Amino acid sequence: MSFVALSRSAFHHVSSSARFFSTSLRAQREYANVLVSRPSPGVALITLNRPKALNALNAAHFQDISEAMKEADEDVSVGAMILTGSERAFAAGADIKEMKDKSFAEAYTTNFLADWEVITKLKKPVIAAVSGYALGGGLELALQADILLAAPSAQLGQPEVNLGVIPGGGGTQRLARLIGKSRAMELVLTGRIIGADEAERWGIVRVVREGSVVDEAVKVASDIASKGRIAVGAGKEAVNAAFEMSLAEGLRFEKRLFHALFSTKDQKEGMTAFAEKRRAEWTHS
Repeated sequence: MSFVALSRSAFHHVSSSARFFSTSLRAQREYANVLVSRPSPGVALITLNRPKALNALNAAHFQDISEAMKEADEDVSVGAMILTGSERAFAAGADIKEMKDKSFAEAYTTNFLADWEVITKLKKPVIAAVSGYALGGGLELALQADILLAAPSAQLGQPEVNLGVIPGGGGTQRLARLIGKSRAMELVLTGRIIGADEAERWGIVRVVREGSVVDEAVKVASDIASKGRIAVGAGKEAVNAAFEMSLAEGLRFEKRLFHALFSTKDQKEGMTAFAEKRRAEWTHS
C-alpha cells in the first residue's frame, strides 16, 4: 500500500493545468507530503508529494492527505476535490519499511489502518486522477474516490500477496463489489498488475487518452462544482447507499432524498430557471 509523488515529472504533470488559474485554499496551509492548489473556481487539487518514495504511503503522508482533504471538504468555496500524484506514480503502495516489523498485537490493538477510510467520509465529490503506479494502498486510496480517471500509463494492482499479507485498506471488498468475485480473486491472489485499458474494460476507471488526466479531472470537477451543492451531495449519498442496501431499501432511500430536495431553494430556482429558459443561480440552500 502506498501514496504520494511529485518529482520533476510531477511538476510537469501539474503545470499542464496551467491554463486553469490557480489560487490558494483560504489561508493556504502547507503540508510536508502533499501540495494543495486551486486549478479552477470551486475545485481543490491535492497532489501527493513524496517523489523519492514514488508516493508510498506512510503515517505522516497519510495524515497530510487526510487533513488536506478534510480542510477542503469543510471549505464552503469548494464544490469538488481532485486527488492525484505524479506522472510516474499516483501512489506505489504503502511504505513497507514502516510496516515490516509490526506484530499482530501491535496492529490489532492500535487498529492499524483504521483511518484509511477518510475519503469515504467526505461530503463533497472526490475525483482520483491516476497516472503511473497505483498499487496496493495506492489503488485502495483511488478506489475510495467517487470518480476514477486514469492516464494510459496507469498500472493498477493489489500485490500484497507477494509480501505475505492481503490488502488491508479495502481492496478485497471494493474490488469484489466493483468487478465481481472472479476478477477480484485473480488480482488479490496472484498480485497481477493490470494496465489502464484492461482496468477500463473491467469498469474500474475511465481512461483519458487525449490530453492530461489532471486537466480532464479539473473539467469534470469544475462541472460538478457549478451545480447546486445540496443536490450534488444528495446524489453522492444515494449512489453510495446502493453498495450498502438492498434494491428495495435503496429505492426507498433515493425517493426520500428526492422528496427532501423539494424543501430547498435550489430546487425552486433550478426548476424555475428551466421553465424560464435561463441559467440557474444556485445559493446552495
